[in-house]
Amino acid sequence: MGKIDVAIDGGIATVTISQPAKKNAATFDMFVGIGDAFRDLSGNPDVRAIVLTGEGDEFCAGADLVADDEPALSGLGRMRAIHQTPQLIVDTPQPVIARIDGVAVGAGLSMALACDILVASDRSRFSAIFAKRGLTLDCGMSWLLPRAVGMQRAKELALFGDVIDADRAAEIGLVNSVVPQSELDATVEDFVARLAAGPPLALSMTKRLLNNAYASSLGASLEAEGVAQNVNFASEDTVEAMQAFVKKRPPEFKGK
Repeated sequence: MGKIDVAIDGGIATVTISQPAKKNAATFDMFVGIGDAFRDLSGNPDVRAIVLTGEGDEFCAGADLVADDEPALSGLGRMRAIHQTPQLIVDTPQPVIARIDGVAVGAGLSMALACDILVASDRSRFSAIFAKRGLTLDCGMSWLLPRAVGMQRAKELALFGDVIDADRAAEIGLVNSVVPQSELDATVEDFVARLAAGPPLALSMTKRLLNNAYASSLGASLEAEGVAQNVNFASEDTVEAMQAFVKKRPPEFKGK
């Protein structure tokens, strides 16, 4: 039976999808467990950044379609419970990095796209595979995929359900970076350390501004930026950033 592991070290939380015998395909309980992990980590002042990954050499092969943990819910109730997970990942104020090795397909790709930064190894493979299983998109794919690659490319990926390699994923903007598998951990560690050292208030508000961008008018976005900037100017972190700039030293942000 799969599980979700959560570890916190030095202000960085790692959420690991663990069912390696099935390429980390997620059961119902695992989807709920991922959501619970992000609910618990969200806004935790001791956690500056989060990594979502899979155990071993795979990220997530989507839903475990032969799992025996079906809940006592209607079909729609089951989907609504599962769908809390991508929403919780997107809404988490801390920056979230998807560390992707191996497959990220179906709902696994959805969860990766719910993260803010996607870093993949050169052996990774991606697919919005739903159509090949006689299914429509779920876990937020219809919202997340067009925002990553544009509507026409999203339709191509979703309607054909083809598997694409890491280089193609980078070419179309599906992931941020592709690195040799041997360099994946070091690259993710560097990215997450840089995010963890950043100003928590400013980063969380920047993330929300960008998440809301496609649903906002320019006027609404300008107003939201003004409110956020007003909060920043009143924070200790902005004072620290200005002092560090003048003294030519790295700032030390505290999220205050």
